[in-house]
Amino acid sequence: MITNKVRFILIALAVVLLAWTITKQEYQASALVALGILLLIISYLRDGTVVLAARSFQRNDYDKTEKLLQEIKYPERLRAKRRGYYEFIYGNIELKRLNYEEAERHFQIASRFPLRNGNDKAYVMVHLANLSLRKHESDRAEAYLVKARELKTSSRVKDIILKIEKEIQKRFEQ
Repeated sequence: MITNKVRFILIALAVVLLAWTITKQEYQASALVALGILLLIISYLRDGTVVLAARSFQRNDYDKTEKLLQEIKYPERLRAKRRGYYEFIYGNIELKRLNYEEAERHFQIASRFPLRNGNDKAYVMVHLANLSLRKHESDRAEAYLVKARELKTSSRVKDIILKIEKEIQKRFEQ
């Protein structure tokens, strides 16, 4: 839950502390400091700044959210849950920009990763269904809705699913 800049500052300070503990022949303390450095590096690679990005996304600060997500150089190295949220948030940012192709790509990737609960996964499926409807692919939209209906969802998501189903029915009637 810290930015990459703060991580690098902490690592630099820890390296100085490590050098000092080694010169003082405090090897137990050196081992603890080295472990701390290792944990900071692992969290940089596996967690990134996704949690901070999620918080700024919930506050509708999309510029900060995108900046935090761009700090992640290799999203494929993130933990599975973190990667799912990375793609989900990036897909929503692309939707806000009206960049539907990129949004669909991010939501497709997010659908392959675990998310916090079925409701979040259902939101991904609903977004994919909406994007499919936008491209006049009713069959794909219906398939996404079938997957969304299988998940445990809130009443809000169920209402959205019903609205999309009505829209699909209108398209079949025309």
